[in-house]
Amino acid sequence: MNHSDYEYTQADLDNHANQLNYNNDAYYQSRGLDERPEDWESISI
Repeated sequence: MNHSDYEYTQADLDNHANQLNYNNDAYYQSRGLDERPEDWESISI
């Protein structure tokens, strides 16, 4: 399948955005952690 033929759903786009947002649990889960750490504010960018 050619990637240019794939039509992204809103859920796909939301998931991608969440994985890039350090305020979201999906950011940490996509990096192998179970959830956002308690001290996430002190370690964020």
